[in-house]
Amino acid sequence: MSRGTNQKFKFTYLMQVMLEKTDDEHSLTLNQILEELDKYGVTAERKSIYTDFQDMEKFGIEVIKEQIGRETYYHVGVREFELAEVKLLIDAIQCAKFITERKSRELIKKIKSFVSEYQANQIQRQVFVHGRIKTMNESIYYSVDEIHNAIEHNKKIKFRYFSWQPDKSQYILNKGEWFVVSPWALTWDDEYYYMVGYDDYSKTIKHYRVDKMLKPHATNEKREGAEEAKDLDMAAYSKATFGMYGGEKKRVKIHLHNKMAGVFIDRFGKDITFRPIDEKHSELNVDVYISPQFFGWIFGLGKDVQIVGPEEVAEEMKERARTVLETMK
Repeated sequence: MSRGTNQKFKFTYLMQVMLEKTDDEHSLTLNQILEELDKYGVTAERKSIYTDFQDMEKFGIEVIKEQIGRETYYHVGVREFELAEVKLLIDAIQCAKFITERKSRELIKKIKSFVSEYQANQIQRQVFVHGRIKTMNESIYYSVDEIHNAIEHNKKIKFRYFSWQPDKSQYILNKGEWFVVSPWALTWDDEYYYMVGYDDYSKTIKHYRVDKMLKPHATNEKREGAEEAKDLDMAAYSKATFGMYGGEKKRVKIHLHNKMAGVFIDRFGKDITFRPIDEKHSELNVDVYISPQFFGWIFGLGKDVQIVGPEEVAEEMKERARTVLETMK
């Protein structure tokens, strides 16, 4: 590349060199900076580089000058994203089941551009994606975008919904008929994306896993269920819904040993109230959507937790326990 061919991109290439080649542990001298610019076909005078450094601060890029012996070194200090923040983003991507393995690698590659090439190499040694349980539906990103557009334009959304068969084939629910739902929110729960909306058929608020939605697209019909959605508290909805399995919402009375209090605080938050029964036990009332997953969660807590009301919920818990014991005979 001939010298000076990209002169008009000098400032852009200088930012790129400083962001990619320097960090708190790696610096460049002015001569080294000029050599890096030369690789892009850019020439520069030393004085103009100092001016460019000052201009870079207007873009939130701080260039730190450091004297070591007779030599002066320069490196980027404050960045838009710190290394620890980038690591957090990558951890979230790796853990998210709704992001496919291929897309995880693509996103991580893009995010690594926020740090220097040395820091990116350091992060790469800590990245593990292969073998994780990831969704098999690569089109989820387009589905999320379509749902957002439907919400923004106050439109219903139409889609087919499936479940997985033991042979890994898709079983289309509702006899292959389209679901028509008024979308009101998107939520991330148990590492999956869910669309929460008002179901036209049942006239209730329901949720659907986005990676199991086929060909979702907005219709020309306006959304329904505004009154129901107005009272929808997504944080409370997620707490009360176990594994995002729907069911009838009921206020459940639970007796527990005080040592189990932390488990319920972790699940329902610090706003719940424990009423003392005796020195070792307390009573708790919480709103939950009754489902097999809720009973499974209670089972897992053992003998120190007991559902005492309402009566029909307590009886269903006992019946499920009897069924489990009979299958083990």
